[in-house]
Amino acid sequence: MNPSPPNSTRHAPACVSDAEDAVAELRAALAANGLRLPSLSLDLASVAREAPCPHVTLGGCSPELAAKLAAVLRRKAVGA
Repeated sequence: MNPSPPNSTRHAPACVSDAEDAVAELRAALAANGLRLPSLSLDLASVAREAPCPHVTLGGCSPELAAKLAAVLRRKAVGA
């Protein structure tokens, strides 16, 4: 049996589920570092298509949050 192409409707539920999982994982990882992106979500337009191929919306944040996020990522990159 051939796997469904990425734009098929059979592939869509798995894409949406994977994207929802990715958002939840990112939200948890940010929270573990004391960070929260208020607009973190799935892009509704990408999910509403006939054959969804979702994108994640990170959204806007304050300059202070952006600086904190950059600091966390730098620390993680150095420690890796």
